[in-house]
Amino acid sequence: MPAQLLRLEASPDLVERVYRTLVDAISDGSLAPGQRITQEEIAQQLAVSRQPVLQALRLLKKDGFVEDAPGRGLQVSPLDAGWIRNVYQVRGALDALAARLAAQRRFRIDPEVLEQGRAAARGDDVAAMIDADLAFHNALYAAAGNPLIGQSAQLHWRHLRRVMGAVLQQMRQREAVWDEHQAIADAIAAGDAATAARLIEDHGLRAGETLAQRLAQVLAATPQPDPRRQT
Repeated sequence: MPAQLLRLEASPDLVERVYRTLVDAISDGSLAPGQRITQEEIAQQLAVSRQPVLQALRLLKKDGFVEDAPGRGLQVSPLDAGWIRNVYQVRGALDALAARLAAQRRFRIDPEVLEQGRAAARGDDVAAMIDADLAFHNALYAAAGNPLIGQSAQLHWRHLRRVMGAVLQQMRQREAVWDEHQAIADAIAAGDAATAARLIEDHGLRAGETLAQRLAQVLAATPQPDPRRQT
Protein backbone atom coordinates (compact mmCIF):
# COMPACT_ATOMS: atom_id res chain seq x y z
CA MET A 1 0.00 0.00 0.00
CA PRO A 2 2.74 2.62 0.83
CA ALA A 3 4.42 1.95 -2.52
CA GLN A 4 1.13 2.46 -4.35
CA LEU A 5 0.55 5.74 -2.51
CA LEU A 6 4.02 6.97 -3.49
CA ARG A 7 3.35 6.17 -7.14
CA LEU A 8 0.03 8.02 -7.03
CA GLU A 9 1.73 11.08 -5.53
CA ALA A 10 4.47 11.15 -8.16
CA SER A 11 2.25 10.55 -11.18
CA PRO A 12 0.34 13.85 -11.24
CA ASP A 13 3.63 15.79 -11.13
CA LEU A 14 4.93 13.95 -14.19
CA VAL A 15 1.62 14.40 -16.00
CA GLU A 16 1.76 18.12 -15.24
CA ARG A 17 5.33 18.34 -16.55
CA VAL A 18 4.34 16.60 -19.78
CA TYR A 19 1.28 18.84 -20.07
CA ARG A 20 3.31 22.02 -19.60
CA THR A 21 5.97 20.87 -22.05
CA LEU A 22 3.34 20.24 -24.71
CA VAL A 23 1.53 23.53 -24.00
CA ASP A 24 4.85 25.35 -24.43
CA ALA A 25 5.53 23.53 -27.69
CA ILE A 26 2.06 24.37 -28.99
CA SER A 27 2.36 27.98 -27.86
CA ASP A 28 5.72 28.62 -29.53
CA GLY A 29 4.75 26.79 -32.71
CA SER A 30 7.11 23.82 -32.29
CA LEU A 31 3.91 21.79 -32.56
CA ALA A 32 2.09 23.58 -35.36
CA PRO A 33 -1.68 24.05 -35.67
CA GLY A 34 -3.16 21.05 -37.45
CA GLN A 35 -0.12 18.88 -36.83
CA ARG A 36 -0.88 15.27 -35.94
CA ILE A 37 0.56 14.08 -32.64
CA THR A 38 0.96 10.55 -31.40
CA GLN A 39 1.28 9.24 -27.90
CA GLU A 40 4.19 7.03 -28.90
CA GLU A 41 6.28 9.78 -30.50
CA ILE A 42 5.78 12.16 -27.60
CA ALA A 43 6.68 9.49 -25.03
CA GLN A 44 9.84 8.68 -27.00
CA GLN A 45 10.93 12.32 -27.36
CA LEU A 46 10.29 13.13 -23.70
CA ALA A 47 11.77 9.83 -22.49
CA VAL A 48 8.74 8.97 -20.39
CA SER A 49 6.24 6.13 -20.39
CA ARG A 50 3.05 6.34 -22.44
CA GLN A 51 0.73 6.59 -19.43
CA PRO A 52 1.57 10.18 -18.35
CA VAL A 53 1.50 11.23 -22.00
CA LEU A 54 -1.98 9.73 -22.39
CA GLN A 55 -3.22 11.62 -19.32
CA ALA A 56 -1.58 14.86 -20.46
CA LEU A 57 -3.19 14.55 -23.89
CA ARG A 58 -6.59 14.06 -22.28
CA LEU A 59 -6.08 17.29 -20.33
CA LEU A 60 -4.92 19.10 -23.47
CA LYS A 61 -8.02 17.95 -25.31
CA LYS A 62 -10.27 19.07 -22.45
CA ASP A 63 -8.56 22.48 -22.44
CA GLY A 64 -8.90 22.87 -26.21
CA PHE A 65 -5.24 22.61 -27.24
CA VAL A 66 -5.66 19.36 -29.18
CA GLU A 67 -8.62 17.77 -30.91
CA ASP A 68 -9.58 14.60 -32.74
CA ALA A 69 -7.83 14.33 -36.08
CA PRO A 70 -9.62 13.24 -39.25
CA GLY A 71 -9.68 9.45 -39.32
CA ARG A 72 -8.05 8.69 -35.99
CA GLY A 73 -5.63 10.11 -33.47
CA LEU A 74 -5.16 13.70 -32.36
CA GLN A 75 -3.92 16.95 -33.86
CA VAL A 76 -2.99 20.36 -32.53
CA SER A 77 -6.12 22.53 -32.54
CA PRO A 78 -6.13 25.19 -35.28
CA LEU A 79 -5.90 28.84 -34.31
CA ASP A 80 -9.28 30.52 -34.55
CA ALA A 81 -10.00 34.27 -34.46
CA GLY A 82 -13.55 33.79 -33.15
CA TRP A 83 -12.31 31.64 -30.29
CA ILE A 84 -9.78 34.32 -29.34
CA ARG A 85 -12.54 36.93 -29.12
CA ASN A 86 -14.38 34.58 -26.74
CA VAL A 87 -11.28 34.13 -24.62
CA TYR A 88 -10.78 37.89 -24.36
CA GLN A 89 -14.37 38.43 -23.27
CA VAL A 90 -13.88 36.10 -20.33
CA ARG A 91 -10.41 37.39 -19.49
CA GLY A 92 -11.69 40.96 -19.71
CA ALA A 93 -14.30 40.25 -17.05
CA LEU A 94 -11.67 38.74 -14.76
CA ASP A 95 -9.30 41.67 -15.34
CA ALA A 96 -12.03 44.21 -14.56
CA LEU A 97 -12.84 42.45 -11.30
CA ALA A 98 -9.15 42.34 -10.39
CA ALA A 99 -8.73 46.05 -11.19
CA ARG A 100 -11.71 47.03 -9.02
CA LEU A 101 -10.48 44.99 -6.06
CA ALA A 102 -6.91 46.25 -6.44
CA ALA A 103 -8.13 49.85 -6.60
CA GLN A 104 -10.11 49.36 -3.41
CA ARG A 105 -6.80 48.43 -1.79
CA ARG A 106 -4.98 51.35 -3.52
CA PHE A 107 -2.33 48.89 -4.59
CA ARG A 108 0.76 50.25 -6.36
CA ILE A 109 2.02 47.97 -9.12
CA ASP A 110 5.82 47.79 -9.14
CA PRO A 111 7.10 50.44 -11.64
CA GLU A 112 9.78 47.97 -12.71
CA VAL A 113 7.08 45.75 -14.23
CA LEU A 114 6.02 48.65 -16.45
CA GLU A 115 9.59 49.62 -17.31
CA GLN A 116 10.47 46.07 -18.31
CA GLY A 117 7.32 45.91 -20.44
CA ARG A 118 8.26 49.08 -22.33
CA ALA A 119 11.77 47.74 -22.89
CA ALA A 120 10.39 44.47 -24.25
CA ALA A 121 7.99 46.33 -26.55
CA ARG A 122 10.91 48.20 -28.11
CA GLY A 123 12.77 44.98 -28.87
CA ASP A 124 12.25 42.03 -31.20
CA ASP A 125 12.00 39.21 -28.64
CA VAL A 126 8.38 38.09 -28.88
CA ALA A 127 8.74 35.73 -25.91
CA ALA A 128 9.96 38.66 -23.79
CA MET A 129 6.95 40.75 -24.89
CA ILE A 130 4.55 37.99 -23.90
CA ASP A 131 6.29 37.41 -20.56
CA ALA A 132 6.20 41.14 -19.79
CA ASP A 133 2.49 41.39 -20.60
CA LEU A 134 1.75 38.36 -18.45
CA ALA A 135 3.88 39.82 -15.62
CA PHE A 136 1.74 42.97 -15.58
CA HIS A 137 -1.51 41.05 -15.45
CA ASN A 138 -0.19 38.63 -12.83
CA ALA A 139 0.77 41.66 -10.72
CA LEU A 140 -2.79 42.90 -11.15
CA TYR A 141 -4.26 39.54 -10.11
CA ALA A 142 -2.02 39.45 -7.04
CA ALA A 143 -3.03 43.01 -6.19
CA ALA A 144 -6.71 42.01 -6.17
CA GLY A 145 -6.17 39.86 -3.09
CA ASN A 146 -8.35 37.06 -4.49
CA PRO A 147 -6.24 34.07 -5.63
CA LEU A 148 -9.15 32.58 -7.58
CA ILE A 149 -8.90 35.36 -10.18
CA GLY A 150 -5.34 34.52 -11.18
CA GLN A 151 -6.04 30.80 -11.11
CA SER A 152 -9.06 31.23 -13.38
CA ALA A 153 -7.13 33.44 -15.82
CA GLN A 154 -4.20 31.07 -16.35
CA LEU A 155 -5.96 28.76 -18.82
CA HIS A 156 -7.03 31.75 -20.93
CA TRP A 157 -3.47 33.04 -20.97
CA ARG A 158 -2.20 29.70 -22.25
CA HIS A 159 -4.47 30.08 -25.27
CA LEU A 160 -3.54 33.73 -25.75
CA ARG A 161 0.17 32.90 -25.78
CA ARG A 162 -0.39 30.95 -29.00
CA VAL A 163 -1.96 33.91 -30.76
CA MET A 164 0.40 36.50 -29.35
CA GLY A 165 3.36 34.48 -30.56
CA ALA A 166 1.85 34.25 -34.03
CA VAL A 167 1.05 37.94 -34.53
CA LEU A 168 3.07 40.16 -32.14
CA GLN A 169 6.09 40.30 -34.42
CA GLN A 170 3.96 41.99 -37.10
CA MET A 171 2.20 44.48 -34.84
CA ARG A 172 3.15 48.15 -34.64
CA GLN A 173 2.72 50.63 -31.79
CA ARG A 174 3.42 47.97 -29.18
CA GLU A 175 4.52 50.64 -26.70
CA ALA A 176 1.01 52.13 -26.79
CA VAL A 177 -0.14 49.03 -24.91
CA TRP A 178 2.14 50.02 -22.05
CA ASP A 179 0.71 53.53 -22.01
CA GLU A 180 -2.63 51.85 -21.35
CA HIS A 181 -1.08 49.64 -18.67
CA GLN A 182 0.36 52.75 -17.00
CA ALA A 183 -3.04 54.46 -16.99
CA ILE A 184 -4.61 51.37 -15.42
CA ALA A 185 -1.89 51.20 -12.76
CA ASP A 186 -2.33 54.92 -11.98
CA ALA A 187 -6.11 54.55 -11.55
CA ILE A 188 -5.58 51.57 -9.23
CA ALA A 189 -3.02 53.44 -7.12
CA ALA A 190 -5.43 56.40 -6.89
CA GLY A 191 -8.19 54.12 -5.61
CA ASP A 192 -10.44 54.91 -8.58
CA ALA A 193 -12.10 51.52 -8.99
CA ALA A 194 -14.61 52.58 -11.66
CA THR A 195 -11.96 54.15 -13.90
CA ALA A 196 -9.55 51.24 -13.43
CA ALA A 197 -12.22 48.71 -14.39
CA ARG A 198 -13.34 50.76 -17.41
CA LEU A 199 -9.78 51.27 -18.66
CA ILE A 200 -8.87 47.61 -18.42
CA GLU A 201 -12.13 46.50 -20.05
CA ASP A 202 -11.48 48.88 -22.97
CA HIS A 203 -7.87 47.71 -23.09
CA GLY A 204 -8.95 44.07 -23.30
CA LEU A 205 -11.55 44.73 -25.99
CA ARG A 206 -9.03 46.57 -28.16
CA ALA A 207 -6.34 43.97 -27.64
CA GLY A 208 -8.72 41.10 -28.38
CA GLU A 209 -10.07 42.66 -31.55
CA THR A 210 -6.59 43.59 -32.77
CA LEU A 211 -5.21 40.11 -32.15
CA ALA A 212 -8.25 38.48 -33.77
CA GLN A 213 -7.93 40.65 -36.89
CA ARG A 214 -4.18 40.09 -37.13
CA LEU A 215 -4.64 36.37 -36.63
CA ALA A 216 -7.20 36.23 -39.44
CA GLN A 217 -4.67 37.95 -41.72
CA VAL A 218 -1.89 35.57 -40.69
CA LEU A 219 -4.09 32.53 -41.24
CA ALA A 220 -5.18 33.78 -44.66
CA ALA A 221 -1.55 34.12 -45.73
CA THR A 222 -0.35 30.83 -44.21
CA PRO A 223 -0.44 27.53 -46.16
CA GLN A 224 -2.65 24.92 -44.55
CA PRO A 225 -0.67 22.29 -42.60
CA ASP A 226 -0.52 18.71 -43.77
CA PRO A 227 -2.66 16.76 -41.27
CA ARG A 228 -0.55 13.68 -41.97
CA ARG A 229 2.52 15.37 -40.49
CA GLN A 230 3.50 13.84 -37.16
CA THR A 231 5.80 14.84 -34.33
